Amino acid sequence: MQIIYWSLIILMIFGIIGAVVPALPGSSLILIGIIIWGLVQKSFAAISIPLIVTSIVLILSIGIDFLAGYIGAKKAGASKWGQIGAFVGLIVGFFGLLPTLPFGGPLLGMLLGPLLGAIIGEYLYCKNLQTAVKAGIGIVVGSLIGNLLQGLLALAAVTVFIFSTWGQVFG
Repeated sequence: MQIIYWSLIILMIFGIIGAVVPALPGSSLILIGIIIWGLVQKSFAAISIPLIVTSIVLILSIGIDFLAGYIGAKKAGASKWGQIGAFVGLIVGFFGLLPTLPFGGPLLGMLLGPLLGAIIGEYLYCKNLQTAVKAGIGIVVGSLIGNLLQGLLALAAVTVFIFSTWGQVFG
């Protein structure tokens, strides 16, 4: 039982990492871990609070994901072109279509891709490099703040799970 428990905790830690790192599954991994624990225990009564908390965290994470980039873009004066450019840049950076980097690989590409994509998209729209750079930075900063908030929510969900289930495993 303890091996399964610790395996699920490790899965949830990957979920916390995924909540912070773009394009990786986050809160959904935590939710899957909690559901597996409920199936192993053959009772969802003991995990009802973590299940509810994690479901709320998952919904909030989706909202934060959209709102953080949007608010960052609006604060920096970005247009929809900058937002679309950031999304395209994320995909291009993640799949390594940016020039090969000496370090970092897809992780660094996921940070540089949205910035470069937002700058290019915004520049195509407004033809002003200074405005494009400001918009690109605003989008990336908003997204990073959103990812940090998602990480904190995911950490809270895992903490609730551990506090709720620790006694079941370790008496």
